[in-house]
Amino acid sequence: MGRRLILTLILLATVSVIGIVATQIYWLDKAFEVQKSQYELVKEQEEAEAKLFNDRVKIALSKVAKEILTINNDPAELFEAVKQIRPNYFTVAINDTVHPYLLESLLISEFERSNIGENFEYGVYDCFTDSIVYGDYVLLTSDSDKDSHEAKAPQIKWDKDGHYFGVYFPDRKQIEISPPSQQVSTWIFSAIISLIVFIFFAYAIYLIIRQKRLGEMKTDFINNMTHELKTPISTIGLSSEVLMRKEILKEPERLEKYAKLIFHENQRLRSQVDKVLQLATLDKDQLELNLSQNDIHQIIHSARHALVLARSEENIEIDVDLLAEKHIISCDSVHISNVINSLLDNAVKYSGDSVKIKISTWNENKSVFVEISDNGIGIAKEALPYIFDKFFRVHTGNLHDVKGFGLGLFYVKQMVEAHNGKVTVQSTPGVGTRFLLRIPIVN
Repeated sequence: MGRRLILTLILLATVSVIGIVATQIYWLDKAFEVQKSQYELVKEQEEAEAKLFNDRVKIALSKVAKEILTINNDPAELFEAVKQIRPNYFTVAINDTVHPYLLESLLISEFERSNIGENFEYGVYDCFTDSIVYGDYVLLTSDSDKDSHEAKAPQIKWDKDGHYFGVYFPDRKQIEISPPSQQVSTWIFSAIISLIVFIFFAYAIYLIIRQKRLGEMKTDFINNMTHELKTPISTIGLSSEVLMRKEILKEPERLEKYAKLIFHENQRLRSQVDKVLQLATLDKDQLELNLSQNDIHQIIHSARHALVLARSEENIEIDVDLLAEKHIISCDSVHISNVINSLLDNAVKYSGDSVKIKISTWNENKSVFVEISDNGIGIAKEALPYIFDKFFRVHTGNLHDVKGFGLGLFYVKQMVEAHNGKVTVQSTPGVGTRFLLRIPIVN
């Protein structure tokens, strides 16, 4: 998949997600406006119904109070006798006592006449006895159970200088309508859906970019592998042709030279094939470690000695500073030796004509730390997060001056972590690279 096609797909996907989110916001805004208008309409209707009910109750209670005064032959006139304490609770001030049963009869008659068909409680306060006498719970609806009712009338502070009675409508609840700003469930749900869409979108973009990078690394791996395998095969083929000539028997030194060349190229070819097979083993999680107690210092000395012998003709300086007092680890000596050899080999490959390598060890937190630093070309900052990835190699164009498959550091990381350790890297371009291994020690 080409870079231009990937960018086009990302652009189209981005526009699609933005379009979905914008459309959702638009319709949510419209829905909010509809909810707001419905809220205002319902609120106005509820307020109108409540006002109508309150007015009818006040008129009915005023008539009841006048009838009580008429029955008691009291010529006094009432002024603002009816007061609304709560949306469903009213009090009436009168100038004389009233019997609860009489009050109940008058209330029922007047409420039925005023078309007020709700159940109610009533209570009477008598200032002469300084006591409150509750009447009863009155049923005006057929679907109510009087026996199951419990008094719910709120207690108020009465004025002890007068006579009062109160009426409470327990079944009439004030309907509270939440304004649209408080109805956030729809917004939360929409936000969650948008977030999920965005996460899937971001994950899809991540997978596309990752697959593209993996494809590029695999292409580089195939190219490098083809080059690495083709070179020894060609050398072995040419050397074999020379050895098949009869006149070569007359030149023993030349015969030995080509025989050694075939041997070394065969060893090199076997090494490359072993690396590929090693990778296949790691991919299938078939790695089996042959653990035993080993001296990490001895492994380092052996790796250093092997490197010096193999590259005796090169200008390589290796400084060893092994300060770890506890250096016995539980490991597979073959794999840990390969790890040290791989890091030393990288230090040589990515350095100039004069190679300076320093190997240091020390103890910390029940572990032994192994530091391998060089004076090589270093690694760019943007490439550091990927150097332990499979097939990854620092991009140097199509040049094959530094050989490899991009498997060395991947193998190093897998092996160190398989031994419950950790590997980190620091690098400065033009200055050098520093690898740090942490491996648990044996107590």
